[in-house]
Amino acid sequence: MFKKKSLLALLMAVLMLFVSACSSNSSGGETPAKENGEGEETAEPSGNLVIYTARDQTIVDQVVGMFNEKYPDVQVDVLTMGAQQVLERIRGEKANPQSDFWWGGTQSAFMTAANEDLLEPFKPSFDASILPEHKDAEGRWYGEMLLPEVIMYNSDMLSKEEAPQDWDDLLDSKWKDQIIIRGVLASGTMRTIYSAMIHEQGADTPEKGYEWLSKLDANTKEYAQDPTNLYLKLARQEGSISLWNLQDILIQKNQHNQPFDYVYPESGAPILVDAVGLVKDAKNLENAKLFYEFLFDPETRQTLAEDLYQIPTRTDIDKASMPDWYQELELKSLDLDWEVMAEKEAEWMQYWDENIKGKN
Repeated sequence: MFKKKSLLALLMAVLMLFVSACSSNSSGGETPAKENGEGEETAEPSGNLVIYTARDQTIVDQVVGMFNEKYPDVQVDVLTMGAQQVLERIRGEKANPQSDFWWGGTQSAFMTAANEDLLEPFKPSFDASILPEHKDAEGRWYGEMLLPEVIMYNSDMLSKEEAPQDWDDLLDSKWKDQIIIRGVLASGTMRTIYSAMIHEQGADTPEKGYEWLSKLDANTKEYAQDPTNLYLKLARQEGSISLWNLQDILIQKNQHNQPFDYVYPESGAPILVDAVGLVKDAKNLENAKLFYEFLFDPETRQTLAEDLYQIPTRTDIDKASMPDWYQELELKSLDLDWEVMAEKEAEWMQYWDENIKGKN
């Protein structure tokens, strides 16, 4: 009888050990957990994140790579297109959003998207470090970086002194067929520059601005279909001058050894607030917020300034920790009313496309 009881106890002990082992390994592929600061277990971020972006592929590859080093279980899918195309796509998908995060576009485009209820309000941890003029009052978008729009030139063809020094210099007849412009309507950068030129001539009288753009069109040899095409044509010396953003010029010059340089216009530059935001009713909202916070992390901003020549909007980053090019940069902005720009941009650009482009 004693032996039977001992055997029964042994069998019960083995059974309990087996059940316990099965229980500890029955995660079924779930995300592993880790302890938070209070000893509680929290799930590692996982799942999907869909991003629509106007960023250059070089930037996309580096930033997504950095993000996945920190969050390896988040599957990031990125669709790259022009900033205006991002707006149009998100607008078209409003009833059934296919993206979670809009990464990169003008404040004019984001103002339009906010007014159309396309963006999800969000107050991130870094809110207090962003100036009011660099974010939406309701948290629907935040400026990630500042992009001065400048005069770009082929440094194998021109010296800095020989290149145009200000916007009006571009209208000189000596630059006829020397200017190559990135296709305007699909580009947030070009829409901003062209709208700024109209604004400079008088927003209440756009006819003066249209006349200015007509003179620029007369000197423009070609409108390149995308940035890659623009870089190729300029490098081949099919033209010597373009208008573009400072960051991408420095990337092409210093990372891709392209013969490009820039002149910061004497009268000032349109300094575009390049923004980001959450798509309204995003399917992967929590991962989108995670990417949001990662983008603005001071360490990320310092890395992107060092490697990709980005000018952060965060005001609490120690300037001494930033690279030399940033510390030496003196920003001078054109006096632009960005609300007027956002309101009038579509009208102005439609008029340019229908009545000015290629007609001079």
